[in-house]
Amino acid sequence: MATPLQFYGKTPQTIKAKCVLISSDRFVVELSSFSEHVTSVFRTVPSRIYDPKTRSWNFSISDYNLLMTKLQAVEPKISLEKLPPFVLKIILSPRKEVEIDYERLDPVLSSCLMPFQVEGLRFGIEKGGRCFIGDDMGLGKTFTSLAIASYYKNDWPLLIVTTASMKTTWEETITEYMPTISIMQVQYMVSSKDYIGDTEILIVSHDLMTRCQDKLKERKFGVIIIDESHVLKNFKSKSYHAASQICKQAKRVVLLSGTPALSRPSELFTQLCLIDHKVFTGFTQFAMRYCDGKQTQFGFDASGKSNLQELEVVLSRKFMIRRTKQDVVKSLPKKSQELVRLSDYTTNKTEISGEDREMMKILGEKYASKKGHDKHSILLTFFAETAKIKIPQVCAYVLRILDIKEKFLIFAHHQVMLNAIEDTLKAKNFGYIRIDGSTTSDQRKFFISKFQLNDSVRVAVLSITATNAGITLTAAQTVIFAELHWNPTILSQAEARAHRIGQENEVKVQYLISPGTADDYMWSLLQEKQKTLKEVGLSRDSFDSVTEHKRSDKENFRNAPGTRTIEDFLTEKRKKSRTPEKSSETTVDDLEDAFNDGFDETLSEVCVPEKKIKLDESTAHSKIKDDAEDPFNDGFDDMLMKHTDELLNDDMDEVLCNIDF
Repeated sequence: MATPLQFYGKTPQTIKAKCVLISSDRFVVELSSFSEHVTSVFRTVPSRIYDPKTRSWNFSISDYNLLMTKLQAVEPKISLEKLPPFVLKIILSPRKEVEIDYERLDPVLSSCLMPFQVEGLRFGIEKGGRCFIGDDMGLGKTFTSLAIASYYKNDWPLLIVTTASMKTTWEETITEYMPTISIMQVQYMVSSKDYIGDTEILIVSHDLMTRCQDKLKERKFGVIIIDESHVLKNFKSKSYHAASQICKQAKRVVLLSGTPALSRPSELFTQLCLIDHKVFTGFTQFAMRYCDGKQTQFGFDASGKSNLQELEVVLSRKFMIRRTKQDVVKSLPKKSQELVRLSDYTTNKTEISGEDREMMKILGEKYASKKGHDKHSILLTFFAETAKIKIPQVCAYVLRILDIKEKFLIFAHHQVMLNAIEDTLKAKNFGYIRIDGSTTSDQRKFFISKFQLNDSVRVAVLSITATNAGITLTAAQTVIFAELHWNPTILSQAEARAHRIGQENEVKVQYLISPGTADDYMWSLLQEKQKTLKEVGLSRDSFDSVTEHKRSDKENFRNAPGTRTIEDFLTEKRKKSRTPEKSSETTVDDLEDAFNDGFDETLSEVCVPEKKIKLDESTAHSKIKDDAEDPFNDGFDDMLMKHTDELLNDDMDEVLCNIDF
């Protein structure tokens, strides 16, 4: 007798339920598919709220245990992913009521603290002196951190880790606002051979911290302030390893950064571990929860994002206090942002040639088709070639705005672009300053003061990565980006040089875009990264408000009658910028600046020895030009080899290759 045919239906898939925190007192349960059994359980919980937009249910954290018990009893069984134990511990821990004992603060420092800085101090005390001050650029994080350090003076000695260009600024601030500290007890290291002794306050650069790790551990600093802590984002780097070893010895650790994560959540992990290395079991746990971590054929990928609302709550409750300028300075002038298409301002002499357009098209196609390291390599080449092609258009636009009777900042990335802009200003006899990676600390101070106080100096030509932090240029009302940068926070930091406390006028920001070049791809990259940072609460800036600048019929940028035409000059600059020698120079410059990991300051300090110079009006421009012409012809190759491992291990490739255009 024949066996009857058997018909089988599809095996029902197991329902997956994932719990995610959406605020400090509520969580959501995300279902992989609809289930009447699970939904009926949801309806029995008193604090239930249904969100029709997301088609999800959320509940009060007070009903968490009740709901988990009910869901575990559901038949058929569901796959339940609960809130991680560290999340529950953080949100269920009661907040401490802190009364500040102002007697423990230096009187002068205490008297100058603004209300929001006092709140930062209160947060630091609540967290036992281990915290992250993530306030926006220009909100005086230096004062807040020194107040916390002063409060815990009994735990000194104090170590301050900062960028090379900011060491003297910290020393001057301590001397002025903490006069009870003897100047003899404040020291900043110049080289790894410096004797530390029993100094109470030691100021070091990030690079010296790495090289002098053992010496610093011997001193056993009880309080540590790490400025610009985002440069320690790479957990494989020597600098992070040194910082983690030193911070484990300290009782109080205060991190400072206006840009805690430059482009993605994974960059937060190392900084959070410096504050409390016991919260997370490891990077994999953090990445799986907040970086959409997954194993791929190329290895573990942590360049994504996930559960960002929960991460924002974890940061604010356990680690970080962050305020923007809009939060605390109600009178701060507005900031407008414009996208300027350079193609609207071209002439026959500044038009991109057919040959160059074809090269841009080929590079664009290569970039879109590549993945991983190849994609990153193509972007660097694409970026560098775009700079050369944009030179005539950028210089023509600069000439046009020189008629505006106000000061402005113009940022660029490549030396070839900075040089071209400087030459354009020289040709028109305009007063300007230039600050890049080769500018010494003494020169910086002089040029900043000159720009702020001298009415005849109307333009500041600035390197994006060398001047995006630590300087104030509020005399300017307009900020122009001749080139973009793939990290949106780098642009925000640069804008904050003018849009900060002390600015009295509305600040206008312009991004100069050349259609058909790498700018098209980088603008999309910037928008995607900015969206991620906004979702996790690390930025309130948005490119959504950027308007497109429209050229009116009245606008033109011809030279005034009787003056020498600039067209031939621009043509010559364009030809020079296309030479092979310039191409190789740009590649080295790219390697220096591409990763924004604090290496710029280190390189400028090592490769360009600081000289004592007489900075007067007659020598200022020639001096800075001499220093900038060939900053890498002094043993850079050796330095590059020494730092190669850190340069190439900041996961930039992954974030670039995981953006879908």
